[in-house]
Amino acid sequence: MGKHCAHNHSHSHGIVTGRNLLFSILLNIIITIAQVIGGLLSGSLSLLSDALHNFSDVVSLIVSYYANRLAKKEASIKRTFGFKRAEIMAAFVNAASMMVIAVILIIEAIERLQDPQEISARVVIILSTIAILGNGCSVLLLKRDSKVNMNMRSAYLHLITDMMASITVLIGGILMKYYQLFWVDSVLTFAIAIYLIIVGYDLLKSSFKILMLYTPETIELEKIVNRVNELPKIKSIHHIHIWQLNEEETHLEAHVDFNDDILISEFGETLNIIENILKEEFKINHITLQPEHGTKDNKDIIVQD
Repeated sequence: MGKHCAHNHSHSHGIVTGRNLLFSILLNIIITIAQVIGGLLSGSLSLLSDALHNFSDVVSLIVSYYANRLAKKEASIKRTFGFKRAEIMAAFVNAASMMVIAVILIIEAIERLQDPQEISARVVIILSTIAILGNGCSVLLLKRDSKVNMNMRSAYLHLITDMMASITVLIGGILMKYYQLFWVDSVLTFAIAIYLIIVGYDLLKSSFKILMLYTPETIELEKIVNRVNELPKIKSIHHIHIWQLNEEETHLEAHVDFNDDILISEFGETLNIIENILKEEFKINHITLQPEHGTKDNKDIIVQD
């Protein structure tokens, strides 16, 4: 008789709108164009670096917007999970791009620091102020969605770091205007880049772990094993895989060895008990269990397939 495989899943989807994201894209396109023109006219590297960062925002926001739309598409025969991973992919790409841009800015800042140039501080002050207002508006629009969705969080982080970068550029503009400290432009660019690397790395790491099917950090596998093995009919739970499909779905699949050769209906009762334990105590909402009795397979908790 073939092995019976049962699974259950209950999903709680946060409603994430793409409308605010679209508005943020338009705002950032305007800011980027203004900063590029202003940076070229003023000769400010920090303003151009902020423009480059804003341009990366535009690209990352477009990726996030498209991923958000893809994630809502229905599953099909060829894509049984639909596009649920699209937003995690977007977060990974956005984080990686943030770090690449930061490295470019560091190289440029070091070169400019060796040869500081006079800069039109007035243009820097005006355009950095516009950027602060524009990015501040975008940050407020995405703040709520960023708390429930990694893709939106990556877009939100791009925007909030850019707003902070623009504040830094504004301070630099003031110092250049009133104290002629033109080397500040390069130092601020360097500082912005380092901050980008710190923020980008954290997001890159968390999205990478989901893409590589790591066990979620909030779940202790040994506790799951001990808890399930306490149930009277179960000899052992083994050959376990736990992963996140996205931020909303955590999956578990495992073999369950029973003490007795039970009926399918009895397995169904035990399955419901295990599902409730995993859902309530460990926040796992998609469970697939394979029942066994007297099977001579590997009983280790982790088995290399």
